[in-house]
Amino acid sequence: MKNPVYCIAQTREQAETIVHGLKNAGFLNTEISVLFADKSGTRDFSHEQNTKMPEGATTGGVAGMGAGAALGWLAGIGSLAIPGVGPLIAAGPIMAALGGAAVGGATGGVIGGLIGMGIPEYEAKLYDGKIQGGNSLISVHTDNSDQVDAVKAIYKGAGAEDIHSTSEASAPHKAA
Repeated sequence: MKNPVYCIAQTREQAETIVHGLKNAGFLNTEISVLFADKSGTRDFSHEQNTKMPEGATTGGVAGMGAGAALGWLAGIGSLAIPGVGPLIAAGPIMAALGGAAVGGATGGVIGGLIGMGIPEYEAKLYDGKIQGGNSLISVHTDNSDQVDAVKAIYKGAGAEDIHSTSEASAPHKAA
């Protein structure tokens, strides 16, 4: 069972450092998700229209210097617009989770997509606010507790905040 581990990076450079660390630790580009608001507009990115998602969402392929080398390595990086939220840049499994919201004009937008990925609602709301404030959400799908610990160490080493894993949230607490 895959257990996602999430964090908030305050800057694009910090997000790059984290993704680079995850890549060096052996995580695949298909296991890492990054989501951030596209506050820069199209001047920093070149857009190429593609329709690769099964839901039929139109995403822009992001290329060029604006995305950064580590973020450019991620699978399926592109832009999407969620009604009521605005333009976002997403990569990895989170792109598919949010694609339905972009197409269907789903209420909840980012929050609904994050809850759909197994993030508790209160954390989804926290992350949504941070993303809208210019921070980046990073998620890694892990296979075991050793990987969870490794990811948390990379996040902490880069100074990330709001570090959580869904395995902790869903694990039953033992009574003493």
